Amino acid sequence: MKALLAPALALSCLLPTLSAAQQPTYRFSPVNQWDITKTAAYWNPIVQYISEKSGVKLELKIGRTSADTTSYVLAQEVEFVFSNHLFSPERETLGWKIFGRRQAPEIHGQIAVPEDSPITRLEELAGQDMAFAGPEAFIGYKVPYAYLLSRNIEVKPVFGGNQNAAFAQLFAGKAKAVGSNSALVEGYATRENKKFRVLWTSEGYHDLALMASGKVAEKDLKAVANAFFNMHKDPRGKDILSRSGQEVGLPETPSFVPATQADYTSYKRFYQKAPKNLH
Repeated sequence: MKALLAPALALSCLLPTLSAAQQPTYRFSPVNQWDITKTAAYWNPIVQYISEKSGVKLELKIGRTSADTTSYVLAQEVEFVFSNHLFSPERETLGWKIFGRRQAPEIHGQIAVPEDSPITRLEELAGQDMAFAGPEAFIGYKVPYAYLLSRNIEVKPVFGGNQNAAFAQLFAGKAKAVGSNSALVEGYATRENKKFRVLWTSEGYHDLALMASGKVAEKDLKAVANAFFNMHKDPRGKDILSRSGQEVGLPETPSFVPATQADYTSYKRFYQKAPKNLH
């Protein structure tokens, strides 16, 4: 598998170093929204472009699962992330700074079954296996699972490690329903020619956030942010965004725009109201 990811997939755990003759190398860890190969296929060209345009060297660092990738973040082994796993009260103390997001419609947590499933109501899921990407997935796991708990509907979570694997489990009959976000449901349906029946949809949330740790020099953060924000204005950058989006079945080709903590207040509201037994 490593051979498929190209040299840009950094596996080193070393902290960024700076000599008199070179700039530091920063690790960038986006949440695995797809399997590891598609996640790398989407992000590698973008990361390479941002490195060239900003003059700040970035390397992609992703794990086998979204939980693995988030473990790098929590262990402070990376300096840039694209994530929504850092908004819980205890993780907000880690000091990550939001600077951008994808310019895309809000996404929603969803609970879905195959279109031909006999299940038509959430209550029918009680006691059934339900597929999720993993316990770290905010919109794809925590949001729908919290809603089921609030309705006293107990399901048996089955974690696939990434959203594609969760969808595969659903359509292979290994789970009766799937939790996901609306954009990934739509993308998978388009890419794999599958049809879903959506049983429930949550309120809207902004897409994942581009964030930087306190280790990143302010001038480097500014250069990286500007490269992200202007990527869609450059014909080559726009083409890379388009090709990367097509690689994973995104229905649109969103650009990157500035963002702040205020864009993510819905995440904070969720944690304020979440059931105590949510894990």
